[in-house]
Amino acid sequence: MTRPLVVETIPAMRAALAEHVAAGRTVALVPTLGALHDGHLAHVARARKLADVVVVSIFVNPLQFGADEDLEKYPRDLDGDLDKLAPLDVDYVFAPTVDQMFPDGDTQVKVTGGEVSTLFEGRARPGHFDGVLTVVAKLLHIVQPQVVTFGQKDAQQLFLVQRMVKDLDIPVKIEVIDTVREADELALSSRNRYLSHAERQAARAIPRAIEAAASASDLGIDTVIAASQSVLMDEQLVSLDYLKVVNPRTFLPVDDGYRGPARVIIAAKVGTTRLIDNDSIYLN
Repeated sequence: MTRPLVVETIPAMRAALAEHVAAGRTVALVPTLGALHDGHLAHVARARKLADVVVVSIFVNPLQFGADEDLEKYPRDLDGDLDKLAPLDVDYVFAPTVDQMFPDGDTQVKVTGGEVSTLFEGRARPGHFDGVLTVVAKLLHIVQPQVVTFGQKDAQQLFLVQRMVKDLDIPVKIEVIDTVREADELALSSRNRYLSHAERQAARAIPRAIEAAASASDLGIDTVIAASQSVLMDEQLVSLDYLKVVNPRTFLPVDDGYRGPARVIIAAKVGTTRLIDNDSIYLN
């Protein structure tokens, strides 16, 4: 098993890929913040099947962290990440520094996500999605992949990236990777490591709440919300931030009379750890 080649500068990344593009090879990008887990590795495995050259970016993006979020405490383990990627035949890891991505300090021009970026996660984390979209746009311009992977777990982020690619005519295909879950159905997340044993047990209420919503989907939106809330209210360690049902075409809350495909989105704190989850349902 060979570790992927680590590239730390934008010119070097472009130069390395230029040779492959000249030879007619396709490129897939898997953007990450590092601290890789099996969910990330599912993205890499899919990318390996879709393109000749696979690039995994590892960049802890300061633009997507709020003032009350500790950027410095975000887990960083490049050596461990390289070990995890070695069996997956990844060609390059693009691991730029903050100075490389933002040589003049905080960028003056940013991509903004509009109304949806201010709701739900955007309300809890002001400016988060503008920071995400700005860096994703930069990565797409640097790597210029034919395919980029994004996970369904971060549903609001996925929606906004899809809209950015469509609205700005960025020539890339977005490959959506289904949420990867652990044995107890908790969605895989780098934050799961912060849960105590008791908190981990309580956190299982989040996927159960989504299951309850799906089971009540024939009974109307009010019953869907009530069924989910009742599951979460039984767990004292779980503090609900939001529980919404949105239209997947607009990512705005559905009205009472809506019928058709929808998505249940949940954010909650379990102890001090904030977790998100979502799944599709059909309101009938």
